[in-house]
Amino acid sequence: MVKVLFVCLGNICRSPMAEAMFTKMVADAGLSSQITVASAATSTEEQGNPAHPGAQAEMRKHGLDPSQLISTPITRADFDNADLIITMDAQNVRNLKRMAPADDTAKIKLAYDILPGHQGEEIPDPWYDHRFDRTYRQLSETLPAWLDAIKAQYQL
Repeated sequence: MVKVLFVCLGNICRSPMAEAMFTKMVADAGLSSQITVASAATSTEEQGNPAHPGAQAEMRKHGLDPSQLISTPITRADFDNADLIITMDAQNVRNLKRMAPADDTAKIKLAYDILPGHQGEEIPDPWYDHRFDRTYRQLSETLPAWLDAIKAQYQL
């Protein structure tokens, strides 16, 4: 079982959108029994809160159900159990690498790093400007490449 974890600051905007989108992609590919998907936060500020209303609206617009997405801070077990930790911006990467056990830092990837010519590109936090459509578009650009990479690496 390949375990993919999406992470952002509060786990109410970008990472729950990524979780919902990637879960659907995995299901559509017939890989739900081989790939698990979750999301988490680097902070505890939003712990227990549902996805941001703007993120929920954007997900619903695309036929995704956000009702079960609740903010959860990342744990030591998450670092140990995840095969891949995909995050949204450089600050998330720095926070995660500071929090992660040394053996797990190589699992931490920036979402756009999967696309040639986009290394270091970030997915900005829509909490500040409410551009949830931009977040959805950016995740739509990166997530298919991550799924392809996982299928190739794990021969799924």
